[in-house]
Amino acid sequence: MDLQDTDSALARLQHRRGSLPELARIEELTAEVAQLRGRQVEVETTVSDLTRAQKKADAEVEQVKTRRTRDEERLSSGAISNPKDLENLQHELGALERRISTLEDEELEIMEQLEIAQAELRAVTADHDALVAELTHVTAARDAAVEAIDAEVVSVNEERESVAPGVPADLLALYDKVRHQYGGLGAAALRARRCEGCRLELNGADLREIAAQPEDDVVRCPECSRILVRTAESGL
Repeated sequence: MDLQDTDSALARLQHRRGSLPELARIEELTAEVAQLRGRQVEVETTVSDLTRAQKKADAEVEQVKTRRTRDEERLSSGAISNPKDLENLQHELGALERRISTLEDEELEIMEQLEIAQAELRAVTADHDALVAELTHVTAARDAAVEAIDAEVVSVNEERESVAPGVPADLLALYDKVRHQYGGLGAAALRARRCEGCRLELNGADLREIAAQPEDDVVRCPECSRILVRTAESGL
């Protein structure tokens, strides 16, 4: 039973190690971080595209303004005396003014879209960074919990190694075989006529048969086949 106690303790520790609450949270956070990172890349691309579009719009506006300035200088210089040429230049200046107005409206729209995209990028980045920070914290907590459990495992294994040599080799082999067959429980105490492995009460005939066997005989539960360890409270 001492050996079974250490093996049961090891099984509990293994279960604890695999069911730490941090594990589920790490899985959730990892998925959320990946999702936000994907959105972050999308918004970064949008910001980059809009930034290029704004620079292009700026260049187009400056180009048209430069042409307007050149035409205004020609008009004010008095170098053009032909009425027809003068009229054409005035028409061109009017067209340039309209073109500048259209380009500036388009540029303003791009700037507004860029401002919205930049604000979204800042928000997504902040959310992403917060999740990464939480993931780092939870991962550290998991590592600390795993380290503590592993230290307990080492201690219990040392205890098992001190107990196992006291069990005869043939009995130990039987115990290990039964333990692997029945979910880690190879030996169970018999208390109050009940097997603590399968939790079933033995009938009178089985109890009488067990009571008749020598104390050093290996007894098996007639219900679950686990090794039965007789105790003072067996009820035999």
